[in-house]
Formats: sequence, structure tokens, C-alpha cells
Amino acid sequence: MSLVKVKRYSQITLPSIIRKKFKIDEGDYLEIEEINGSMVLKPVKVVHPEQSYFFSKEWQKGEAKADKDIAKCNVLGPFDNLKKGLKALKTAKI
Repeated sequence: MSLVKVKRYSQITLPSIIRKKFKIDEGDYLEIEEINGSMVLKPVKVVHPEQSYFFSKEWQKGEAKADKDIAKCNVLGPFDNLKKGLKALKTAKI
């Protein structure tokens, strides 16, 4: 357990071992929550609205499926040229 001191303006310093373990860098956000009388800090990553689609459940489901297909070598290609690649896509049973 690490001991931290509340300083001026209610600031605390997280011990380096904790920052490294949880990959917390300067400027990162933390969420604080009370659970059973204890304060719990959780790292939070902020996502730009233009990139939020990537973190949707639908997109992540598709990413997981693609990862499984790649792991099973269930992919088309590689192709020597674009013409062969397009022909394969047109005739693929998807």
C-alpha cells in the first residue's frame, strides 16, 4: 500500500509504481468513485466524437470477427494485382 499526502488545492501525487502499472501519464483522466466507503480511482480514456464509431459495440464485434477470420486464415489473397483481387471479391461467397 502506498501513502499519499493531500497538498495545497487538494492535490495528490500518484506513486510512480502505480502510474506505471496502470499506464497513467500526465494529462490523463481518472474517474473517482465511492465504493463501500472507499475511494476508487479508475483510468478513463477520452474518445474524440469523430472516432467514437470505432468504439461502438457493432464495430468491435466486426473487429473481433475479422481477428478470428485472420487467425484461421479465412481470408482472400494475397493477390499479384488489383484485377485478381477485384475478381476474387466479386466471386466470393460472403
